[in-house]
Amino acid sequence: MTPEELNAARDRVVPDVVAGGLRVLFCGINPGLLSAATGHHFARPGNRFWPVLHLSGFTPRRLAPAEQEELLSYRLGITNVVARATARADELSTEEYREGGRLLTAKVELLRPRWLAVVGITAYRIAFEEPKAKIGPQDRTIGATRLWVLPNPSGLNAHWTAASMAEEYALLRLAAEEVDQTP
Repeated sequence: MTPEELNAARDRVVPDVVAGGLRVLFCGINPGLLSAATGHHFARPGNRFWPVLHLSGFTPRRLAPAEQEELLSYRLGITNVVARATARADELSTEEYREGGRLLTAKVELLRPRWLAVVGITAYRIAFEEPKAKIGPQDRTIGATRLWVLPNPSGLNAHWTAASMAEEYALLRLAAEEVDQTP
């Protein structure tokens, strides 16, 4: 993909992969330019979302970004806090994050997933105005939907390895399975 093609994807929206009855709705910060150009979430090769999803046991094999619709068969989905594509998340304003949090809340109220998993602590803190939030389950709920903050799978997030991220994602998977087994 040429730099011109990537730049042309700026401000595009990548459609959500959603349905009612999801176990977990994963929520990225916003699409990168490659995701917007391809129409696939977490499309950048250095992004660890797809490998971590598999390593944590959410999927039986590593899916490619182009296979994102297969997530629905596992009752998983993907959306974003902010819909518009940028080259970097730091191009987003505080108001965009907050408006994204309001829109995300409405989406969750409509779809009613068991869990909303925001992949990025800074995005969660700004969007939901919770500056002291930490990685892991949150006290906040949206209706009956529980919230969990996961580490950002971007290759730029050097604080987390794929293995340590997979451990955190697996904790959410186990919590989602517990909910599935309650009558």
